[in-house]
Amino acid sequence: MTLVLIGPPASGKTRIGKRIARTLGVAFVDTDQLIVEGHGPIPDIFATHGEPHFRSLERAEVVRALGTDAVVSFGGGAVLDPETQRDLRDHSVVLLTVQPHAVAARLGNGKRPLVPDIESWIALYERRRDLYERLADHTVDTTDRPTDQIAAEIAEWFRDRSRKASIR
Repeated sequence: MTLVLIGPPASGKTRIGKRIARTLGVAFVDTDQLIVEGHGPIPDIFATHGEPHFRSLERAEVVRALGTDAVVSFGGGAVLDPETQRDLRDHSVVLLTVQPHAVAARLGNGKRPLVPDIESWIALYERRRDLYERLADHTVDTTDRPTDQIAAEIAEWFRDRSRKASIR
């Protein structure tokens, strides 16, 4: 089974996903990292080719990642694609949320072309919130808790869900 992490930019999907994967003893796949490895920095892709081109690259990496038994971290906007939304029905999906005060410090790295500042992050999150919540099987707030604690909680939830699914 695949465990998919979704949520707004800077919610901790990559950092927490790596820890969950280590805990579960499975691979970790970050769709944004796959894009960078194959096509270069995401801000450059946006600047040179635009968001629609980026989204097509993202969709291809999502399909590839969902074909593995792994913990998969999606980029914040990957869930906008209707085909991806349908694909998620067959996987365990965890929404990572975070409060704006914790995000501000994480946005300073310049790697997030759609959210250069906290105001744009808040607006983007509000536009996507209902979709994130609709797609999620489980939600965890990452604002003020240790990464190891969050990862352990999600790993336990996933193990329990997997056990129940195998009984059916």
